Amino acid sequence: MARIEQGNNLGTALQQPGGKVSDDGYGLLTATVVYKVDESAIAGNPILVRGSNCPIEANCKSHRYTYVIDALGIATLTIDYVGIADGASSTDPQITGSQGLTSENITTHPNFFELATGLGFSGSPIAGVGTGTLAAPVYTQVTGPNNTSEYQGNNGATFEQVSGKRFLGFKVAEYKDFYGKTNYLAPQCSLSGIFYTTSSTIVNDHRNAVGKTSGNGTFAGKKLVPDYMGTSFTISGKNQLLLAQVSFEDFGLLYKVQYELRFNREGYNSKVYASV
Repeated sequence: MARIEQGNNLGTALQQPGGKVSDDGYGLLTATVVYKVDESAIAGNPILVRGSNCPIEANCKSHRYTYVIDALGIATLTIDYVGIADGASSTDPQITGSQGLTSENITTHPNFFELATGLGFSGSPIAGVGTGTLAAPVYTQVTGPNNTSEYQGNNGATFEQVSGKRFLGFKVAEYKDFYGKTNYLAPQCSLSGIFYTTSSTIVNDHRNAVGKTSGNGTFAGKKLVPDYMGTSFTISGKNQLLLAQVSFEDFGLLYKVQYELRFNREGYNSKVYASV
């Protein structure tokens, strides 16, 4: 049966009662609004243009839409809007962390040559510096294989020369806790986070900051570490945070930026890793 139409077409989209606005707690806004309009007025309708204003949240712009046409030729439009609270250029980072252990060479242990203070270690250094100093160790001479001379520090740590040079390993069976050991389990902390931004410049600035370090948790002008984790990340003049990875997704009006930070309790050498 043919449809019988009377009256004027609903040529201007009519906003329906209600609507929905959500804030994810970090500043990302989403909104949904429903409209009614005649099916003949769908094509080219300005409210369907990406970036059109949201009628119930000023900081949101249209992102995507769907519509359903009923038997009377009336389209129900559902438009989704996105934005950032307070008109900011990016949201606060949503961060997760992981603390674990990884195998490292024993010579990298902070307590290897000198007693590392403030880290909870007790007793004497693992290998020590003999009767010398860190800059000029003096180890005790012992007899090695084929009557060659070797030099020992603490716990059977054996070196090539009296001044150290090459570490030959823990070669004295008397020291069972160290004999033959080459590695230890070192704590390692990694942090990952997500934020959204309307600025492609912010995306590119963070992408270009990969491989650089920070001493306060800020990279490319944006703080990526929450204050409850601390505000200073330096030790002995070295930055302890490294931006290890940045990935991003383009959602048209917004960019989703994901990042990974590495924390090094000994700090990163500025000759190897540049500071932001």
